[in-house]
Parts: sequence; C-alpha cells; structure tokens
Amino acid sequence: MQIWENTFNQLMDALMPQLAEGEAVTVGLVAEESEFTRFNHAKVRQTGSIENGSMSVTLMADGRSATESITFTGDKASDWPLLMTALHTLRDELPQLPEDPYIVLPDGDDHSREVYDGELLGMSAIAPTILPNMSGLDAVGLYAGGRCVRAYADSAGQRHWFATETFTLDYSLFTESGQAVKGTYAGRTWDDAAYTDNLAVAKTLLEQMSQTPKKLERGQYRTYFAPAAVADLMSMLSWGGIGEASIRRGGSALGPLQRGDKTLSDKIHLSEDFSQGQVPRFNQYGELAPLTMPLIDGGQLKNTLVSARTAKEYGIPSTFAEGGEYLRSPTLASGTLAEADILAALDTGLYVSNLHYLNWSDRPNGRITGMTRYACFWVENGQIVAPIENLRFDESLYNFWGANLIDLTQATQFIPEVGSYGFRDLGGTLVPGMLVDNFAYTL
Repeated sequence: MQIWENTFNQLMDALMPQLAEGEAVTVGLVAEESEFTRFNHAKVRQTGSIENGSMSVTLMADGRSATESITFTGDKASDWPLLMTALHTLRDELPQLPEDPYIVLPDGDDHSREVYDGELLGMSAIAPTILPNMSGLDAVGLYAGGRCVRAYADSAGQRHWFATETFTLDYSLFTESGQAVKGTYAGRTWDDAAYTDNLAVAKTLLEQMSQTPKKLERGQYRTYFAPAAVADLMSMLSWGGIGEASIRRGGSALGPLQRGDKTLSDKIHLSEDFSQGQVPRFNQYGELAPLTMPLIDGGQLKNTLVSARTAKEYGIPSTFAEGGEYLRSPTLASGTLAEADILAALDTGLYVSNLHYLNWSDRPNGRITGMTRYACFWVENGQIVAPIENLRFDESLYNFWGANLIDLTQATQFIPEVGSYGFRDLGGTLVPGMLVDNFAYTL
C-alpha cells in the first residue's frame, strides 16, 4: 500500500506543472485490496480477492468544470498516460460546457495523513473461523475485509491520504418457515469471543422466531427500536434533513426545528464524530472537517452540514461537509436505559430489530414511512410472546425523537456500512437503542 501512496504522490507532482494558466484541478482516489467470502447454508459459495482503484479528475477553468474517472493501478508507468489523456479530454470538453456560478475552486494548503492498521482474518482463515459457529444453521452472508484508501490532491496544494484496514460480516439466519434474523459484526481487529457473542444474540432471537407470527392491527404501540433500526431512521437525515441547502430551499425535515416551529426531546444529542477514524475527515473539496461537531444538542439544532458550494451560494460559512451534505460519521449519544431493563421498560409493545423501505411521506413535516423487518416481536409484561407479521409505519420524527421518546439505551452500537458496489463502503453509525411511546403503524 506504501507503493500506492508513493505512486499517487508522484502522479500529482507530475500533473500540476502540466496545467495551463487559469486552470485548476482536483483529483480524488478510491482504492482497495479486499477479500470477499460469500456463504449460504453455512458453506462457502464464492470467495476471492480484488485490487481495485479509480481516480476522479476534475478540471476547472473560466468558471466551468468537467470530471472524468480513470483506472488507478498503482504503477506510475501505466497510470500516467491515462491521467494525461484525461487531462487533454477534459481540456477539450470545458469550452462546450455552461458556466457554473457556484463553482468551488481549490483553496488552502491543508495536508493530512491517517493510516490505521488492523488485525484481520487471513484468506485461509476466513471460512474455518466463521463457519463452524454457524454449523447446522440456515445461515447466509458475506465477509469482506482488507485495506481501503481514500486520497485527494489539488492544484492549490492540498493533499490528503487515508488508509484503513477493516472487515465487515453481514449475515442472516433463517427459520424453516423463512423468517430471518439479521446480524452484523465489524471492526479493525477480529475477535473470536466478540464474534461468538454477536452470533449468540442472533441465535437467541432465531429461536424466538420459530413461533407463529402474530398479526397486529394498525394503531399506535409502545416500541423499542434496536440500534440497527435507529441507524436506519438516522440515515434519513442525510436525505433532505441536516443539509443546509435543503433547509434553505424549504424541503428539509428539520426546517420546522430550525424555525422553532417544532421541538425535539432534550435527550437528543447528534454529532459528526471523526475521532474513531472510520472515514476520512477531508471532503471532495480537500477541506478538513473538525474532529467533532455537534449538530443537534439537547434537542436544539446547533449546526447544519454546509458544503463549500452551499456556502458560496448563500454567503455563509462552510462546515466542511461533502457536496451532498450527508452524514459521514454520525454519533447519537446514549441515554440511561440499561440493556437488562429493555423488555421490562417496554412492558407491552413491539421490539423492532430492523427497518427497511424507508422514505419520506411528508418531508417538510418530518414524517417517515417504512416497514418492520427481520426479528420483530410482540412483547407482553416484559416477555417476548411471538414474532409479528411485518407492519408499515408512518410517523413524524418530531414525535419519536420528541415528546414520545422515553429513553435511549446506555450502550451504543456501531452499525457498519456494508455496501460494496464498486468499492467497499467505509464507516457507519454509532447509535443506542431507543424506547418510544405511541409509535404509529398504519398497515
């Protein structure tokens, strides 16, 4: 991987003198060396490893910009001709494009370098380590692990390098009737005991899924949301929620909070926290975000995600967000509910492990719709009675993070991003579970 860093720096050093007067350039690098093992019925079905890299080159001149992606091999002799061809292609295209009034030119001289080593399973150890504990189970899943790189350079002089070794294990256990329990285990250091404990929780839920599902009528139910479900709800804020541009344009779910028309519980403390090094602090403009930044503090909106482009459009300071103004390393603070007391505190209601098909049903008022998924149960008098048939919900975040929020759990859980479309996703969401009163289920 040191070779990749050296090659990237050599390419950038050689590229910058090639620019003509008035031109600016930014280059982003995404690369990885990863091993994948896919399994079902607790047997390996597909395994392999990849080396993959891509550079995104953006040329700017005369208020115009154009971007092209090229392969990065890590070998300068191979990559340099591709980079020069991309530069000439972009130079030819630029005059044909319209001017961008909010174009963000590279600025500043920030440098950073973060490298996180891990202790991952070797390729030959993946199956012998993971599968014996799943013996006899209808288990499916994907292990992905290795080193991922994100890097950036521009003609102003900014340069950043981020490399991390991580793994994710995304799995599901199925009953004979097709009901499923989903689990994830992720980190930088594989721990056999932690994996065994993680799987044991899923096995316990699987046993309780074997009962006949209970059909519930539409209505409002007291509900405990496990951390994975809370992370699903939290992810909606990246889609027209916490971004300043969506607030300015009137389509944000947090617009009523920003205007003071609605409130959230003083138990809600949401921040962007890069201190764990899960994702790079630098963004697509080469700006370095602060190590931590409160977004919602005690239910009050303290900061929004402001990209350099939005800052230029509205004449406001940037908070060093990505252009999409989405959450990159969100952390929701814990509460006072002990893990051992969750079912007793729930008393009678729903235990929801996962959600899916989430969408805004009324974004300007913060209403979210979606479905329950996987291991969700009906609980009576603090005891799990039966799994439930899936329900559709439609509820406002101003209710479940507002007056109806009873408590958050003392423990938080890291819910990893497990996508691998093109490249392995980095990071995840650190959240507690939460207990809510009168959550609305519509179907």
